[in-house]
Amino acid sequence: MSKKAEHFLLILCDFVAINAAWMTYFLIRVNAGWFDLIVMPDFLAPMLIVYIYWFLVFHTIGLYRFWFAPSRFDELASIFKATIYGSALLFFLIFMDDSVHGVASGNRTVIVVYWALLFFWMSVSRLTVRGIQIKLLVKGIGRKNAIIIGIGATAVEVKKEIDNVLELGIDVIGFIDPLKNEEIVSKNAIPVIGTVETIERTIDEYAVKEIIFAFEQKHEDIVINVLNLCETKDIGLKIVPDLYEILSGQARSAQLYGSPLVDINPTIMPAWEQQAKRVMDFISAIILLVLSSPMIIITAIAIKLDSKGPVFYSQERCGINGKPFKILKFRSMRTDAEKQSGPVWSQKGDTRITRVGQFIRKVRIDELPQMWNVLKGEMSLIGPRPERPYFVEKLAKEIPYYKRRLRVRPGVTGWAQVMHKYDESFDDVKAKLKYDLFYIENMSLRMDFKILLRTVFVVLFGKGHYD
Repeated sequence: MSKKAEHFLLILCDFVAINAAWMTYFLIRVNAGWFDLIVMPDFLAPMLIVYIYWFLVFHTIGLYRFWFAPSRFDELASIFKATIYGSALLFFLIFMDDSVHGVASGNRTVIVVYWALLFFWMSVSRLTVRGIQIKLLVKGIGRKNAIIIGIGATAVEVKKEIDNVLELGIDVIGFIDPLKNEEIVSKNAIPVIGTVETIERTIDEYAVKEIIFAFEQKHEDIVINVLNLCETKDIGLKIVPDLYEILSGQARSAQLYGSPLVDINPTIMPAWEQQAKRVMDFISAIILLVLSSPMIIITAIAIKLDSKGPVFYSQERCGINGKPFKILKFRSMRTDAEKQSGPVWSQKGDTRITRVGQFIRKVRIDELPQMWNVLKGEMSLIGPRPERPYFVEKLAKEIPYYKRRLRVRPGVTGWAQVMHKYDESFDDVKAKLKYDLFYIENMSLRMDFKILLRTVFVVLFGKGHYD
């Protein structure tokens, strides 16, 4: 079963469960005689509104994110948390409404009955779905290929434990030799299919979706190297608990059916903040495009009068997870700017920059057309600046962990942009990388708001490229 099919199945089953809870609650409230009714409540319209509400709650909390079936206890715990949070919010909204309309407080106790019914129906629904998923995984449907980095006793033991738990849905297809001089346990029985240096090719060749670190000793450099190489790939990373401390602050424990594995899967932002960030991006882009439309028209006319060539400039950049896209900017250079030199960074006093280009760069007007990229979801309002594929590959070879910038959607402005000038040299890139990584590790709506205020300061006071 594909991720899309699983996602659709979960939504369908939750639709049934949420509406079943509503219907049961309606019958109890109307027919049981346990609650006083001032007027007969509506049925269909509230049911639709309530479903939309719970869908948003479940989506925000992250109940639709996983394929691998968690344990039944973990599934129930997630449902309990989601329904408690959602019901608490409902209780607060009902309390506020009762206070405004002067309704007796006893009516609010019905929310407890509704929560119990919702938790029951959601538990039945989700456990049924997870049961189906487990059966499919055991039969070989929806399983994922995995490789183990390590060829010692620990690696062999981890493989045995995974093989004994078919519900994990993981098929270990081979081992990666991390160190050529590592002691090998029964090498003939271990299919060694590559090394760390060739791991990217191995991932593509065997359609690998999971990587498991299982060393005899601690090898921090190998782990960091693999993380860097796999930064832009859709790969799950797991490690045996003994190595947890080498990634302090970047690993999240997740026990799967008792298997001794820890997920190396940093959550950059909570799910609800990611959704809120995208909504804010979309709304902000529309507002900025409308408010700045006179400035966009004036800038377009000025560019056309100042130099020959198109008003807008399109260039390929690397987006989230390395996916290429075409960034849109106001043209600030001559049309033949890189004809002789090839891809190069702009310099202070760069003669390729036009007269109008000098001004619009200084006040960041050249970035306004990127609101279109934001609307399309290719960029965010706040994030690391997108770089050209040529420079990404070049810099990734020279700067460890550079590709971690690609874990998030690139931005029109960002922490590095308000704290540092335009890239003019390799040293500038290295200096700005620490700001980008700081932002990624501390992403939040509060951080975005802070960057936005600093960006306004840069634009208003011209603290740009030429200061």
